[in-house]
Amino acid sequence: MIEKRQSKNVPFDLRPVYGSTIKDLSRGFFEDEYLPMAIAKEILEANNRSYEERLAACKMIVSVDDTTPTFLGLLAIGKKPRFHLGGAYIQFLRIDGPDHMSRIIDELEIDGRILEMYNLAEGKFKAYNNRDIEVLSGSTHEITYNYPEIAFRQILCNAILHRRYEENNAPIHFYWYNDRIEINSPGGPFGDITINNFGKPGLVSYRNRNLAEVMKNLGMGQRFGFGIKWARETMAENGNPPIEFQVSSGNVCCVLRKKGNPSKKDNAEVMSIAEGDQV
Repeated sequence: MIEKRQSKNVPFDLRPVYGSTIKDLSRGFFEDEYLPMAIAKEILEANNRSYEERLAACKMIVSVDDTTPTFLGLLAIGKKPRFHLGGAYIQFLRIDGPDHMSRIIDELEIDGRILEMYNLAEGKFKAYNNRDIEVLSGSTHEITYNYPEIAFRQILCNAILHRRYEENNAPIHFYWYNDRIEINSPGGPFGDITINNFGKPGLVSYRNRNLAEVMKNLGMGQRFGFGIKWARETMAENGNPPIEFQVSSGNVCCVLRKKGNPSKKDNAEVMSIAEGDQV
């Protein structure tokens, strides 16, 4: 009981996941994939730390003496994170129409480690992101896509990073309609960010700040602090309407509208963010 009370004093992503063991972590992925991306080769070669010491140094377990995996450890290098964290997955739907009443033509529950979820979701994005080829002059042509890949990546990373994992079994929703993509992340504004100041310049709060470091090490969301701004710029360059956010205390829904489609400016609950970031 004392350990459980003490665990509440540390950030959520570093709390122990009781019921899991070190065997629930993938040693192969940690040593062969994560460590080389997170730590310089010469540093790895110079020290002789044990497996448990390296896990503890990377915050994947509570400590060398207590090898219980942290939430961070299961999300980053767990064998089956969803077994212990019910909401650690992405629900993908490709909907052939403008709303949820339309026919579903593809669906997938995307789970696994955060890098696996990210890569699988990106694969679905690439599969459905049609391109336009415009012939400019002679053999010269310009290729554009319905949605810029950079914008999608940044918004997806934002959803994975800032969502609420604790006591929440709801997945991230990645719904692709004919005229837009919606990415809905469970867990509303956090810390200094509120519904009223969401998106204002200079305001950044991390619900899962250690997860942010891990995602950076894995090459996910390399523009932390500038992600939404970068997404907005690439949307504008591609000819898409501005990104929209529907913000409540319980979730944040991002709307990416297809190139050439107008924004829903008549919806009072939709906020078109001009500046600032949550990433």
